[in-house]
Amino acid sequence: MKYSLVFTASYNKRAVKFLKKHPELKKQYLKTLQLLELNPHHPSLRLHALGGRLTGLHSVSINISYRLTMEFIVDVDEIIPVNVGTHDEVYRQ
Repeated sequence: MKYSLVFTASYNKRAVKFLKKHPELKKQYLKTLQLLELNPHHPSLRLHALGGRLTGLHSVSINISYRLTMEFIVDVDEIIPVNVGTHDEVYRQ
């Protein structure tokens, strides 16, 4: 099953800012997005649900230091990225 990534304007703005700040992560970031489309449950993504004020969102790892938070809507096979950044940046949202 292939999932659709649905990018919002606010996420695109965050992503552009993130990639300008961390151009060395562009390849890993794009690989993470591709893997999300193919198999969001792939072990290397370390997909997990978030709690507290981020309940309803999920997180995947770009690498050990950087995360991507998203809405993971299984009913319609859509993934909506919400935020990207360091562990502390995305969980402070």
